[in-house]
Amino acid sequence: MITVTTTDALADFCARAAQHPYVTVDTEFLRERTYYSKLCLVQLAYPGEGEETAVLVDPLAQGLSLEPLYDLFRDEGVVKVFHAARQDLEIFFVDEGVIPTPLFDSQVAAMVCGFGEQVGYETLVRKIAKASLDKSSRFTDWSRRPLSDAQKTYALADVTHLRVIYEYLARELAKGGRDKWVAEEMAVLNDPETYVTHPDDAWKRIKTRNTSPKFLAIVRELAKFREAHAQGKDIPRNRVLKDDALVELAATKPKNLQDLGASRLLLREARKGEIADGILAAVAAGVAVRPEDFPKVDGTRDKLQVNPAVADLLRVLLKGVAEREGVASKLIATASDLDAIAGGLRDVDALSGWRREVFGDEALRLCEGRIALRVNGAHIETIAV
Repeated sequence: MITVTTTDALADFCARAAQHPYVTVDTEFLRERTYYSKLCLVQLAYPGEGEETAVLVDPLAQGLSLEPLYDLFRDEGVVKVFHAARQDLEIFFVDEGVIPTPLFDSQVAAMVCGFGEQVGYETLVRKIAKASLDKSSRFTDWSRRPLSDAQKTYALADVTHLRVIYEYLARELAKGGRDKWVAEEMAVLNDPETYVTHPDDAWKRIKTRNTSPKFLAIVRELAKFREAHAQGKDIPRNRVLKDDALVELAATKPKNLQDLGASRLLLREARKGEIADGILAAVAAGVAVRPEDFPKVDGTRDKLQVNPAVADLLRVLLKGVAEREGVASKLIATASDLDAIAGGLRDVDALSGWRREVFGDEALRLCEGRIALRVNGAHIETIAV
């Protein structure tokens, strides 16, 4: 196993990789104690036999620059193959502002090819590469050095088997004309906004039943403070303020340190110092928000008059389409999509792009009473009416 610890060695490998149609990529990282992922290892492989076709890159090695890798990521003549790419891509985007292109995510491709919902890498290794993985190093501290041979073997398997998986899935997609479907799905992963968390928008992730504009104004300010503080200190947001404590503070509206001390859910570290000061300032700012500046909540879907019978029929149709097309149903449409369609909304993901071709048009015809469903043995079919 080759471990790259110098920029020159990385540049040499990337130059060789650039002569091939694709390179497989994976990372190992830690995020338990930081806001941003700490990159600990990069695994790379290109097609071919021999030890030199796959390497481990040690980003913790003194003096090593990842710039040769980023140059390879920018090379549009080489497909960059990942499995469940989002977290890996976030690391590279945060570090250098680069998103590998063109991009191929084998998890998405496998869902298109009928391997089920959110299919894991181990499943694809077993079913496509006809191999097994040693899982003993799955939960490990990848920042510790030296890495054991078992750790290296485990890490390298994440890109060596991926070569076989990619070539198989690429062939299957091309045969079925579905490579364009996967390309459509890559649009989200190729969008820089996917990897940017704006403190002003952090409140939208907070789950609460209280939708009072005044209450949400305080939630917004508290979430904004928490996100900005966590980013600035590079610590997990829950180390600043947990969601349930945030909601509690928005309801109790503490005005001073004594009020903070009465909180049941607030961490000890947040009851004093700059976190406490930030919380009190955020609450005060939220209380002072004018009505015209209250958070705007999109209640469109909440107000939908959903006919449950129509929604149930759409679920049956989706099951039939997923079976017929060999595509994971969750990738075609979510339960929320089906309720939205049944409620009359048409600005729905399931009604655009490739999803409309395989499901959306039939879903609309079903809602309009132009087709009906029938059972044919174990299968669901549509018939014109």
